[in-house]
Amino acid sequence: MFLPKNAEKIPSGVWALGFVSLFMDASSELVHSLLPALFISLGISMAAVGFIEGVAEATASITKVFSGALSDWLGKRKFLAVIGYGLAAITKPLFPLAQSVEVLFTARFIDRIGKGIRGAPRDALIADITPPAIRGAAYGLRQSMDAAGAFIGPLLAIALMALLSDDIGLVLWFAVIPAVLCMVFLLFGVHEPDGIPAGKDKRGLPLHRDELAQLSGSYWLIVIIGALFALARFSVAFLALRAMDLGMPIGLSPLVLVLVMVVFSASSYPVGVLADRMDRGILLALGFVALIIAQLLLAGSSGYALAMAGVAIWGVHLGLTQGLLSAMVADSAPDHLRGTAFGIFNLVNGIALLFASLVAGVVWQMLGASMTFYVGGAFAATALVLLLISFRSRHWA
Repeated sequence: MFLPKNAEKIPSGVWALGFVSLFMDASSELVHSLLPALFISLGISMAAVGFIEGVAEATASITKVFSGALSDWLGKRKFLAVIGYGLAAITKPLFPLAQSVEVLFTARFIDRIGKGIRGAPRDALIADITPPAIRGAAYGLRQSMDAAGAFIGPLLAIALMALLSDDIGLVLWFAVIPAVLCMVFLLFGVHEPDGIPAGKDKRGLPLHRDELAQLSGSYWLIVIIGALFALARFSVAFLALRAMDLGMPIGLSPLVLVLVMVVFSASSYPVGVLADRMDRGILLALGFVALIIAQLLLAGSSGYALAMAGVAIWGVHLGLTQGLLSAMVADSAPDHLRGTAFGIFNLVNGIALLFASLVAGVVWQMLGASMTFYVGGAFAATALVLLLISFRSRHWA
């Protein structure tokens, strides 16, 4: 890992939150990596896939705005994180029991509510316990461990599918184990610091208009850039569906998510360290370039081997952008509105991702798989142009 000279030690609480993310993502992605195969086995249409995935992710993002504001209002983060991770943990048994699209939708919906409740308070808590000089590294570390869990889960899925003769229902029960470990680390390894600034007036409700007015123009520009990234991509489930469309066996489909998350995990922390030392706008622009290349490879591939190169570059784009955007949100928001800032950021991103996934599902069903990724590439190219235009008037520290 590329630690800057004389860097302060990353707090133990950040490491603990990293393990919380690792175990929950291992659990969630074990499930998620098998969903495309489950969709196919249940005969669910591509448009329905786009709807389920888009609504699931949008639900998480919409919930974040309220949990983030509530964590500011209360001055408490861990309590909400426990509720969010706990909800996700108790929904894991629903997936192996699902025999219809309705049950799958319900399970994804409740699971994503849990993700929404925990996300903004957790991200704000990292900023609360981390010195500003190393926030890029701290968010990069947390994102790296999160992504590590996201490829451990699919690897477990592949091994268990082979061991248990492709019995998807039985394999999905194993997702309960890392979910329990996540809760152990959260309850006993994370300690909320004293003195988190609470909302000034607890007699009113969170998300006051005058509080939103305190968020700077730099913050709102970061929100817009994050939304552009979300519009230019869609659920990772479509990457696995594309690989299977090109001939990948169903039993190997979790390898798609493994590859994305291995690259994501390997790149997030070094990028976070670089973000503390260089112009962040350059890293964001490189993220858009990587996404464009990935979309073009996935669109033009005639076999799944070449498509996997696009999948790997998709992971590069995530590593270049996700932890970096979190650090930029943390640095641009007032301390007492940090949870609110993360919540709004994720709300806008969720709406954009919902739109992107819905469009991807409809385009796939009407015009074919290749056109889906060409459309995504066009969105990414447009977003890159807008980002470069913003460079003329603003320097990214």
